[in-house]
Amino acid sequence: MKPAGRPTRQNVTKATAKQRMLKQLVCSDAPEQALRFHGFRSIAGVDEVGRGALFGPVVAAAVILPASIAALARAGLKDSKQMPREDRERLDRRIRRSAIAISVAEVDAETIDRVNIYQATRIAMLQAVVGLSVAPDHLIIDAMHLDHPCAQTKLFYGDALCLSIAAASVIAKVHRDAMMRTLHDQYPQYGLASHKGYATPEHRRALTEHGPCPFHRRSFAPVWKAHKSGPDAALEEILETGELFPEELFPGELPAEGATWA
Repeated sequence: MKPAGRPTRQNVTKATAKQRMLKQLVCSDAPEQALRFHGFRSIAGVDEVGRGALFGPVVAAAVILPASIAALARAGLKDSKQMPREDRERLDRRIRRSAIAISVAEVDAETIDRVNIYQATRIAMLQAVVGLSVAPDHLIIDAMHLDHPCAQTKLFYGDALCLSIAAASVIAKVHRDAMMRTLHDQYPQYGLASHKGYATPEHRRALTEHGPCPFHRRSFAPVWKAHKSGPDAALEEILETGELFPEELFPGELPAEGATWA
């Protein structure tokens, strides 16, 4: 008999299991060291945030860190989703002080609906790389390959394994979260300050009650389902072409176990 209160395999969700797995990973500069051994010097970490949100842009950042980044590791730099807001913002300031180059790019909801979220994410990442003030000679990207001539390493769970990607994830998330708090003042009915545009029960209830606003991604299932007056012309085109991407296909960023969306 299992001890009372001990979680069983059946009642541990996939999201919880993934978060527990990610917490076991060690974020280090090992990927950068390996690339430097092969002669690369200007290494950019690239990551995105907001892919699974129902509201607002997807945001990407590209960050080139100096060769010595032990101080950032000691400061606790890791996947931004595994940290509370205070730690993210503290590390955002440290990264900005120490980085060689930083670039942030956004792709808005209208473009996401037109080209789909996967392609919008690639566009945002590419724009972030192109916007760097120092040209990189190698990109380390979280599970993505870009249409860019620079040498690239696609690293799955990169934001949990690679300090350069983790730095990009922090920069992107702090940027997007601040944007969502600002937009909360314009659209307080959706509760953006608390959930940052993700598909929480609070956000879904607000969509049902108030319908979507111009910043909502109408190609995401909970948004078009909440459209009270029936599909508009843009949505009809999406439905006709089959360009429909429910957020279940792109669950996006989950907070660490015990953390909050704030």
